[in-house]
Amino acid sequence: MPVRIARFTTGDDPRYGLVQQEGDRTFLAVLTGDPLYMPVTPTGERLELGDGVRLLAPVIPRSKVVAVGRNYADHAREMGNEVPSRPMVFLKPNTSVVGPDDPIVLPDFSQEVSYEAELAVVIGRLAKDVSPEAAPAYVLGYTVANDVTARDAQRTDGQWARAKGFDSACPLGPWIDTDLNPEDVAVRSRVNGETKQDGRTSDMVFDVAYLVSYISEAMTLLPGDVILTGTPAGVGLIDVGDRVECEVEGIGVLSNPVLRRG
Repeated sequence: MPVRIARFTTGDDPRYGLVQQEGDRTFLAVLTGDPLYMPVTPTGERLELGDGVRLLAPVIPRSKVVAVGRNYADHAREMGNEVPSRPMVFLKPNTSVVGPDDPIVLPDFSQEVSYEAELAVVIGRLAKDVSPEAAPAYVLGYTVANDVTARDAQRTDGQWARAKGFDSACPLGPWIDTDLNPEDVAVRSRVNGETKQDGRTSDMVFDVAYLVSYISEAMTLLPGDVILTGTPAGVGLIDVGDRVECEVEGIGVLSNPVLRRG
């Protein structure tokens, strides 16, 4: 079973590869197809990252991104909110997904855009009404997410679709780790190299297995769907020219520049 799966391009259609680290060099062992839907079979081709080989978002959800709000008590308190008694669930469209080094494009309707580093769960097979005990069997793996949020729109709209669903509001990457234990890993963010968030998944109000189960009671989860599990305290605003890094221990770093189209 592969440990890390990347989605990448050399300028043509996206392909998939197994990530192989050799010192400070990263190689991709190219796969025959999409590992969500076919067996993992290397083609024999091996490419080095860089020199025309670029990482993409490791998955573009066929159906949906399901996000969970206020799943860290310290973040709920910093935003002036109570800790929820059950998961607070909302949706982000798949058009909000971008990959490593893709720009976060600040929307014209907002002057208060914030980062939120999160552990993301990638669903591997159809899940409906699964129990918490069975939930891990439905997970392909984990990646890093940034639940980018337009705070002013979040306050004024009531519903969060515009505030959290605009184009580029869901960076994902750098790859999917299929071997991660999500119970107690660090979740961090940095803006221009300065640490802003530094939490641990063990502090989540609702753990990964419970979230998969809870969400599957309401909606069928399809292969490639992504669950964002919430963010620790330390969120803040970003602006043009910033670079945001989100990191999950054991997976890696997702880095994106910030711009506003003129």
